[in-house]
Amino acid sequence: MALKKPPRSIHLPDLSLLEGVVAPRILDALRTASAQLSKVGIRHALVGGLAVGAHGHPRATKDVDFLVGEEAFAHHGGGLVTIAPGVPVQVGDVAVDPISIAPGEQHLDAAVAKPVMSEGIPIAPIEALFYLKLKSPRRKDSADIVELVKAGIATAPVRRYLEQTAPDMIDKFDMLVSEATAEEDE
Repeated sequence: MALKKPPRSIHLPDLSLLEGVVAPRILDALRTASAQLSKVGIRHALVGGLAVGAHGHPRATKDVDFLVGEEAFAHHGGGLVTIAPGVPVQVGDVAVDPISIAPGEQHLDAAVAKPVMSEGIPIAPIEALFYLKLKSPRRKDSADIVELVKAGIATAPVRRYLEQTAPDMIDKFDMLVSEATAEEDE
């Protein structure tokens, strides 16, 4: 039987958790891309696999994902949207994915306006990260949620966030929390 970790009531991400798990070139790309986004005035917060690692479940990943503010995109006539000048999409051979805040997701504005910092890098708060993982149809994103819960992330604040912003995701969230609890009990 695995020893249960008590939920962390105050949770701060820690990029040092990625050392020795994530390839150095990925971590270098993370720092370079974040510095460039800051330099050109783009609000951003780390999401994706690197953010999962910083929040407590480090795992290997091949790219860098940032949730970015609307200023990361240029809007043109006819509904054409392009990436604004200076927004990185690759550092060396590492892809950098700028992820936009979709219509109806204004609650994510807070993630880029007031991200949590670690080593000078803005990281999406755990509630926003869970939201993004829950909206994905990929199994690995659901697995990330299970592993974060098993790592001790407090689920009550996440559930409250979802109740306010995405009540349609609560059933999926509850199912994944139950899955994590069942795995801990094995």
